[in-house]
Amino acid sequence: MKTKRKILRRPTTPYKPLPKGERGGVELLLVHSVEHVGKQGEVVEVRPGYAYNYLIPQGLATLASDHHKRMVEKHKAKLQQIELARQVELRKRAAELAKQSITIEANATEDGHLYGSVGAAEIVAALKNIDIALSADQIRLEGPLKELGLYTVRVRYSSEVDGELKVWVVPAVSAEG
Repeated sequence: MKTKRKILRRPTTPYKPLPKGERGGVELLLVHSVEHVGKQGEVVEVRPGYAYNYLIPQGLATLASDHHKRMVEKHKAKLQQIELARQVELRKRAAELAKQSITIEANATEDGHLYGSVGAAEIVAALKNIDIALSADQIRLEGPLKELGLYTVRVRYSSEVDGELKVWVVPAVSAEG
């Protein structure tokens, strides 16, 4: 007669379980400020997938252990100085950007309507030509630019710092002439 052997199961995830919060999420300590989540040094509760797949691998958060919480309390003043210095630097960049204007050529009708539209990707590419590095998600457009003219575009550096950029959309010069 055969005897049944008990099969030992191992956890399917390579990660250790993170401390649970009051609402069933995961408690993390933010190493850096994360937009729509919290500021540097705060203990926040997020969904487990967001913690495992984004915040922890990107180095934006760590476990909210008692040790880490005590360390943050000790270094809170230093963290605030670092954050203030970062905000000052971002404000300088925003002021420099406000002095800039970029020109984007686009195919347009006689009335000034564009055949396509100008979006964040085209603005980022034009900024790259003048050695200013921004990502497309930092460009805040109310909608795609569909006509020729001068536009003032908002640029978001952080949750506290916004800048402005002047964008000229001009008709493309045809090489037929």
